[in-house]
Amino acid sequence: MLPTSLRVITITGACALAAIALASCGRAGDTNSTGNGAQVTAGQTVAAIPTAATKNTTRVWATSPAEIAADAARAVYPAAQQSQRPLSVVIADSANWQATISGAVLMAAPLHAPMLLSSGTQLPAATQSALTALAPTGAGKDGPQVIKLGVAGAPASLKTLSIAGNDPFTLAAHIDAYEARIVGRWSSAVVIASSDSPAMAMPAAAWAAKSGDSVLFSGRDQLPPATAAAIKAHGKPRIYILGPPSTISENVLAQLSKLGQVTRVGARPASANAIAFARFRDGDFGWGVVDPGHGLVFTNSLQPSSAGAAAPLSASGSYGPMLLVGRDGNLPPDVANYLRDIRPGYSADPVRGVYNHAWIIGDPVAVSYRAQATIDSLLEIAPVTSAAATP
Repeated sequence: MLPTSLRVITITGACALAAIALASCGRAGDTNSTGNGAQVTAGQTVAAIPTAATKNTTRVWATSPAEIAADAARAVYPAAQQSQRPLSVVIADSANWQATISGAVLMAAPLHAPMLLSSGTQLPAATQSALTALAPTGAGKDGPQVIKLGVAGAPASLKTLSIAGNDPFTLAAHIDAYEARIVGRWSSAVVIASSDSPAMAMPAAAWAAKSGDSVLFSGRDQLPPATAAAIKAHGKPRIYILGPPSTISENVLAQLSKLGQVTRVGARPASANAIAFARFRDGDFGWGVVDPGHGLVFTNSLQPSSAGAAAPLSASGSYGPMLLVGRDGNLPPDVANYLRDIRPGYSADPVRGVYNHAWIIGDPVAVSYRAQATIDSLLEIAPVTSAAATP
């Protein structure tokens, strides 16, 4: 916890996203509402560093998945010009974490559609505000401005396409089919994630958003018919199981092997599973992040809906995989060791080096100040001629 003298006021909207240190938002006489209900008047000094941003990290400071999604979408599409507006926006129900993960694939080309979240059929204020700011243009003459997943809500004023599905397997399969239709072909690879272990499935969202490889779901011991049918439509694709046998069994792997070439990527616990997926590469599949010079996204393993909400940050800007902090918001030792492995270095001039950057997703309960500070330190470029100090 920060000492009282260093505690901060967070400003919502563009000012918070920019994480401007010791600056104010608005012109003289303007007043902005802060995240804790206080008022900030133009000209007032507001401390945003190092709690919203550090030299190697940027925090999307939000307390709910809907706010995370809204802020991430605005970070990817920050301006109101036509060239900086999305064709479409995806809306998923924040209570349906499987929909948020499978729907992340629509952030890939050609739509590049960020995700916003509803609460059942209702649109939270953060989502409504983001929709107004994003002002999706529509994908072509008849293309939707909003793609609604399952029972999610959608504004009546925008052209909306609904993708239905009464269960996670069917909805994911229908999203997969829609992605194939707009791309014009079925992807050559699919990811099979656990429908029962959200923390194990979370890293799939970032890859889907970047690659366009759909995420389909399976139970632990039985491959659902909807998932099997979706894979068959791809025509013997490469199939990547995300997670160890304790989450998706060898029995399911055997069923999948009849549908395509199967590779398992996974480990326990959830933090190690995310690291294994971040390291993995097989031809054109996988992040293959085993060296410096990458983006990273950190979120809490207890917040599965934040995976889809934050996925646009993995598919733009500095691009990079999703890693998980512990349920207590602190950095697990295996993640710290992974960051040491990919830490950038320089021999003569740091200006000629490469750099890592991390997005920190959520408030300090989700990802603690200490975790953010440690991540920042481990991402810092260091001279290779001397031992770099580590926290």
